Amino acid sequence: MTEMVHGSIPVPAGDPIIPRWWRTIDKITLSCVLILFAIGLLLGLASSPPLAARNHLPPFYYVSRQAVFGLMAMGVMMLVSMLSPTMVRRLGVLGFALAFAALAMLPVLGTDFGKGAIRWYSLGFASFQPSEFLKPAFVVVAAWFMAASYEPGGPPGRLFSFGLMIVIVLILALQPDFGQASLILFAWGVMYFVSGAPMTLLSGIAASVAVAGTFAYSHSEHFARRIDGFLSADVDPRTQIGYATDAIREGGFFGVGLGEGQVKWSLPDAHTDFIIAVAAEEYGMILVILIIALYTVVVVRSLSRLKRERDPFIRLAGTGLACAFGVQAMINMGVAVRLLPAKGMTLPFVSYGGSSLIAGGIAVGMLLALTRQRPQNAIGDFLSSRGE
Repeated sequence: MTEMVHGSIPVPAGDPIIPRWWRTIDKITLSCVLILFAIGLLLGLASSPPLAARNHLPPFYYVSRQAVFGLMAMGVMMLVSMLSPTMVRRLGVLGFALAFAALAMLPVLGTDFGKGAIRWYSLGFASFQPSEFLKPAFVVVAAWFMAASYEPGGPPGRLFSFGLMIVIVLILALQPDFGQASLILFAWGVMYFVSGAPMTLLSGIAASVAVAGTFAYSHSEHFARRIDGFLSADVDPRTQIGYATDAIREGGFFGVGLGEGQVKWSLPDAHTDFIIAVAAEEYGMILVILIIALYTVVVVRSLSRLKRERDPFIRLAGTGLACAFGVQAMINMGVAVRLLPAKGMTLPFVSYGGSSLIAGGIAVGMLLALTRQRPQNAIGDFLSSRGE
């Protein structure tokens, strides 16, 4: 009630960092992320032993690595969430410079691990995917550019962010990595819309995307094969989509039971891109609904806190991070149930993958930092003061 009457809760500037962080952080969003990570470990225990057996490794090799990378990601998330918006911006700019340089050097130094797309650096003991780290950094840099255009005499920030987005999307499309390219484009489009872009311009951009998709379908065998498979009336039961569809059907509402699922023995990506199929088969729709609810809570709560924010940079960056997080989860699950073409995209904090986990920790840490309560940060307070 105090906050409703008097505005945002004031936080003394001299407070120690940890108590101030705990009072101002969105604890529900933080809890949802931790639960998602715990679910990821649970599903890793179920999905990774078959892959370890095929690769002649200890049964819990992959889930152990997921636990290590996940704990690193949780630590990074906590640290980043303690930063001020200014420090988040500086971290985003620095991270963008490093990730963009790594992305540009992929054709020379990268590898495809036999998957037909050069997206990774092989470090021997692990792999590194620059595009995972580029996403949150790009959102922060684009928001910085767009926010600068609000200032009197400021630069054409929207135009700068548009040019940067086009360069990144083209580089990703040439790998090819259409999934990450579409996610970058979506995040930029949401921020551009929130910043006040006219609908006619957004419609023109949508038409351009449709033209680019048609061109890619005609000139990229990789892209055309995935679209044809998605549009086909029949699903080959020997494909990953076929196995995932059967697993979801077999799981029903309550699942077949812990350890009783069979899809993990057939799907090579059961621990990454199709982890939701393992969840649906062994635990049923109950766990899937819980996972969807957790992602929904993170996105909705973040956006509800951001709508009161009067700082353009915080509002735009937070919106882009929240929407990218939610849409990535939606794309991953949509592919598994054949609502979307195959994208090769992980389920945040649930799928196996060091780059995905740590980059996700950075992204959500930034989101938590931007949605923390601050003195007089509500736009309603600002409007009330102007009316007095």
